[in-house]
Amino acid sequence: MKLLAAIVSAGFALFAADPKGLPKGEGSDKFARIEATAYLDRASVTEVVGGQLEQGIVVVTVKVTPAEGKKLSINRDDFILRSDRSGDRATPFSPSQIAGSSTMRVTSQTIGVGGVQSQNTGPVWGGMGGGMPRSGGGVGNGTAQVTEAVATMDENSGKQKESPMLAILKEKILPEKDITEPVTGQLYFLLEGKQKVKDVELLYKTEAGRISIWFKQLPQ
Repeated sequence: MKLLAAIVSAGFALFAADPKGLPKGEGSDKFARIEATAYLDRASVTEVVGGQLEQGIVVVTVKVTPAEGKKLSINRDDFILRSDRSGDRATPFSPSQIAGSSTMRVTSQTIGVGGVQSQNTGPVWGGMGGGMPRSGGGVGNGTAQVTEAVATMDENSGKQKESPMLAILKEKILPEKDITEPVTGQLYFLLEGKQKVKDVELLYKTEAGRISIWFKQLPQ
């Protein structure tokens, strides 16, 4: 009887636990309001996009609402996704950088006292490219340094077959245009490594500064 009671109790605990929803966050200033949902694991990214993207790509769906009576000019580069765990700061990729016919090669360069040092990190996932700046501290001499990823186009890459995902991403990405009404779309970032919801911050630049959005995983 004790064993049966324990099994029933365990089963109740399993099915009565509140399921976790997707990470959400919001923020605003006198120019805009941003509501965002983060898709940080590969399974949720595949579901929201409608196809599989390369490992490391995360998706943030944003709803941008301009303040009443104001016109807002949307530029995707005004968004930055930051990891508090690793210090990575990523700007959005375009659909062609993720799923286009071009192959990008990324090199990292460290900027600090003594000039610039470069290191070739190889091709990036057959079509992905762009720069994802990272910040770090200098070692030994106490001088701060910044490491930045720089993308260049490989020759003859145009001969590659275009990915069928390209049209899907173009349709779903947040549009760049002037708005007076709310608009919704997706943003695509590269954040390496497994990310915890509490460590991820979305920043949006307006004329008043930056809107900071931290995500919380709310019950469904």
